Amino acid sequence: MSSGSAPSRWPSRSSFFLVRLADDRGWRGNQPVNWPALTNLQWEYFRDHQTTFDGTLAWFPNTLGWGEDPRPVQGLFVSGAFFDMLRVRPAVGRVFHGDEDRRGCAPGAVLGHGFWLRELGGDPSVVGRSITLNAVSVPVVGIADPTFTGLEVGARFDVAVPICAQPALWNAGHWLDEGAVWWLTVLGRNGRGLTRAAMDDGLQALSPPLFAATLTPEYPRENAADYLKMRLHVEPGAGGVAPLRERYAAALTLLLVATGLVLLLMSANLGNMVLARSSARAHEFGLRLSIGASRSSLVRQLLVENALLAVAGWGIGFLVAGFLTALLVRFLVTTDGAPFLDLRATGGWLLYSVGVATACGVVFGLLPAWRVAHADPGDALRGTGRVTAAGATTSLRKLLVLTQVSLSLVLVFGALLFVRTLHNVLTVEVGFERVGLVTTWVDYSRIGLPAAQAFRLDLLATLRAMPGVAAAGESDPIPLSGNSGGSLLWTDGKDPSAAINANTQFVSPGYLASVGVPVLAGRDFDQGDVVESPRVAIVNESLARQLDLGPNPVGRRFRREANPWRPETVYEVIGMIRDTKYASVEEEFEPTAYYASPQDGNPDPFVKHVIRARGDAAALVADLSVALKAKYPLVGASFRLLDQTMSDRLIPERLLATVSGILGGLAALIAAIGLYGVIAYLVLRRTNEIGIRMALGATTGHIVRTVTSQVLGLVGVGILIGVAGALAAGHAARSLLFGLEPTDLPTLIGAGAVLVAVAAIAAFLPARRAARLDALAALRRE
Repeated sequence: MSSGSAPSRWPSRSSFFLVRLADDRGWRGNQPVNWPALTNLQWEYFRDHQTTFDGTLAWFPNTLGWGEDPRPVQGLFVSGAFFDMLRVRPAVGRVFHGDEDRRGCAPGAVLGHGFWLRELGGDPSVVGRSITLNAVSVPVVGIADPTFTGLEVGARFDVAVPICAQPALWNAGHWLDEGAVWWLTVLGRNGRGLTRAAMDDGLQALSPPLFAATLTPEYPRENAADYLKMRLHVEPGAGGVAPLRERYAAALTLLLVATGLVLLLMSANLGNMVLARSSARAHEFGLRLSIGASRSSLVRQLLVENALLAVAGWGIGFLVAGFLTALLVRFLVTTDGAPFLDLRATGGWLLYSVGVATACGVVFGLLPAWRVAHADPGDALRGTGRVTAAGATTSLRKLLVLTQVSLSLVLVFGALLFVRTLHNVLTVEVGFERVGLVTTWVDYSRIGLPAAQAFRLDLLATLRAMPGVAAAGESDPIPLSGNSGGSLLWTDGKDPSAAINANTQFVSPGYLASVGVPVLAGRDFDQGDVVESPRVAIVNESLARQLDLGPNPVGRRFRREANPWRPETVYEVIGMIRDTKYASVEEEFEPTAYYASPQDGNPDPFVKHVIRARGDAAALVADLSVALKAKYPLVGASFRLLDQTMSDRLIPERLLATVSGILGGLAALIAAIGLYGVIAYLVLRRTNEIGIRMALGATTGHIVRTVTSQVLGLVGVGILIGVAGALAAGHAARSLLFGLEPTDLPTLIGAGAVLVAVAAIAAFLPARRAARLDALAALRRE
């Protein structure tokens, strides 16, 4: 969904609600728990029987191969009423309507406006002609409105096709009748003004007959009862589906808070500067008051000056913001491309930012304005020839510096926490050698092979024969990719109530050699572990320990729970390996069972590999792409370094470490400027005192120590004040830390040491200036 303003023809976005499951009992395939997916059978029943909403739609994003020499484009399987319900009109041609999404439909395509311009030159005559999608000729019926980019934040669609076209366009199975493939996101429009509770009540009433009607025979008895207990509910859907938002929300929220703290620091510095300037202009204001100027006019002048200063700063910030915004988006770029985000400044954003800048300037200009309003003209005029300031003003300036130091401690502490977290993530032991690994994703669905295992064996042999390949093996999922799967396991002969949840990984012979994990006991999978042979498994140390299989589990058996794709199964342990990280580097070592992928009698029409490069892994990626394209022209394949996959997974950590580091450094710089200003001001104010001290024999070192002690005293008090805020910030960021406690003492000491070092640098120039004063010249100034 575009982040810009919605076209006026859209219905109110607040009227849209996502339809989700109230819980996650039953079998849902490999869909993440928080993904609002339903099966097609559930969607069709819901569409035809629900009475809660005045309109519903469903969609599923999926990559499609475009053209005769297929290139991946972002496809969108949509229900017939998808465009009509969203009030999206075509730019050219037409869009789908409700009656076009029925079983047995002929595929048609609505092109995204950006795709139409980018790939087809904006030629309107393309409507009515056919394009090739996944080797199928599909007629183009229309071009979508340019303001509509889809319903997923950060993504835009290229080609929309009806849900009913899934069997024709994708050979991964006929998902229209699958009762255990959860793939469709459902959105309803509440045009009747019902409360959320009323909508939930309607879905609660619909749920029992819906799940009873869609329970398919493949559900084993153990899971059918849980399936029938499922219930639907609603959640606000005005923002569409936003995996990007969910992934980065916590990190960006913390950075927003940190930015607010920097704004406070800058405002405090502005207040310090304005106080110093108003003190220097005390004689001017006194003179103007004595010759008849009104106090209100002087107050207005000061407030306008401060507001203009703030707006000028806003203008510079606005110019810099464009560059920094582009830099921020670059952080979100993965090997799959950049997210689609419309971050252009809108009128509302401009008004808000100008208002904040002006408010800061006015608020921090109120104090000097108040001083002017209550100043005595006679006192001001008697201060002619001196730089004077009341003790209250000096105390206030010190208070502002204390505020700066304490806030700076919070920011520097947070920055160090995130930098250390990134270091811990990058250096943590994962249990295998991850450098030099190439991963593949090969889609052979378009070939339509009757014997998939034979093709997979031939493909694996081809990869292993490539120059530069040291070892290769199948692996699903790819380690450290963020993908995962699991099932309940229990020792054979024991009560299933003692089952534990263990990670699941399907691998071929040669996988362990490719990742460099030795077999501690027993053997690796071999060519004899096929569909017809008894089921075997390899366990890691954690699984052997939690199932109480003993120090050498070879020959022991465990049971794996039933699911809609296979019955309860007994596996014999043939080997044990050490613990390795599974889905991510941040997780603890978890129990994992490895199963032989050749024993899967119904493999998916795609396969993943892990390949150990003999030399340059990056060069091997290019060689593999060329070789597979030449031998298997109809096969889609992608290759990447495992390090690239990890780097993509660590974007939030890199973002936090980099941006918080910049903000922390900026905070330290602002604090240094504030300290320098206060100390320089105090030195100037105490020029006569310093001259007297020097005339009485004070040494240069004594003067330097006197000035420096004032700085360190201010910093010490500011650090003590800021400790509570720093610890609170650490607790707020607990979920984003790895290998660190939010109260990490070395990090807190390091943050304090940074500020002390910055303070020492800030005090150097005023201390040196004070030490170089000529005693007689200083006394003559009095």
